[in-house]
Amino acid sequence: MAPRTTASAAVERPFDALSRNQLLELFYYARLTRDVEERLAILYRQNKVVGGLYRSLGQEGESVAAAYALARRDAVAPLIRNLGAILTRGVRPRDLFAQYMAKASSPTRGRDLNTHFSHIPPPDSDEPVIIGPISMLGDLVPVIAGVTLGARMQRHPRVGLTFVGDGATSTGSFHEGMNLAAVLKLPVVVVAEDNKFAYSTPVPMQMAIDRIDRRAEAYGIPHEMVDGNDMPAVYDAVKRAADRARAGGGPSLVGVDTMRMRGHAEHDDMRYVPRELLEQWKARDPIDRYRRWLLDHDVAREHEIDDIAKMTARHAAEEAQLAGESPLPDPAKAARGVCAEDAWMEPRLELVKSPFA
Repeated sequence: MAPRTTASAAVERPFDALSRNQLLELFYYARLTRDVEERLAILYRQNKVVGGLYRSLGQEGESVAAAYALARRDAVAPLIRNLGAILTRGVRPRDLFAQYMAKASSPTRGRDLNTHFSHIPPPDSDEPVIIGPISMLGDLVPVIAGVTLGARMQRHPRVGLTFVGDGATSTGSFHEGMNLAAVLKLPVVVVAEDNKFAYSTPVPMQMAIDRIDRRAEAYGIPHEMVDGNDMPAVYDAVKRAADRARAGGGPSLVGVDTMRMRGHAEHDDMRYVPRELLEQWKARDPIDRYRRWLLDHDVAREHEIDDIAKMTARHAAEEAQLAGESPLPDPAKAARGVCAEDAWMEPRLELVKSPFA
């Protein structure tokens, strides 16, 4: 059995090697994630979002920090609430807004919704691989195992990162994928989010173990539990796991202790969550905590951090307006790309860098 590891001051801190610009870039992406989601919530209330809206309020930090720990050409397979990972990998907010509003300019041309889209560059490309979510939660684990196995066979290896919630760790697909990755020593990192509730089911009612990272002990792979609202801690854990995977050490599982501050989706009023629990986690907000960290470590002054927040709010508003002004799909083209490959349907994502890159 692989030894259990925990984050501590004695463990190497990859976070310490980040430059000032990189530290500010992390804040930029976390703040941008929240601003994009807040703008989406407004669009949802205006009945401009088609389908449901799944927010990551209070969890933006772990998605951003985990994705930031990857090398550029690595693969990421986010869930519907890991919007921060998608933005960190370079997807433009306008593409996310267009996707939620089922616009013709969206990555799926209005045929699918929310974050259900992918970006698959050629095998020898240095661009990131982005695998769209699968609604059957847990199924992304065997998929990311297959992605990394395929890359190894093509001699263009990539580390693969995916996310699962506490409920998804109780599915068969999760366990099958973890076992496959362990047996084949695939370069996979799985971030398991202890959200406190799988929809409305409390974690103690679905697993007898006291820490979600102990799911990994059945497969003999390294695991670690960290504070999911502490962005430096999440970055360190995922960077260590990714570096180990890249060196041939096989898969790892990183458990993150966090709290979903909104319902399963915007239609869920969360009446099953004790109000005092929400208040406790509100005080541990990841963006506020990282902002304080930047100030306490003299990375930036208060007005500089405030300027970043104004920048992301303005950027989210402008990108939402661009997407909103774009046309809806042409009904005459609705059947194109459904039954056979069609170049018109090929993804056309334009990945961008942040102002701090």
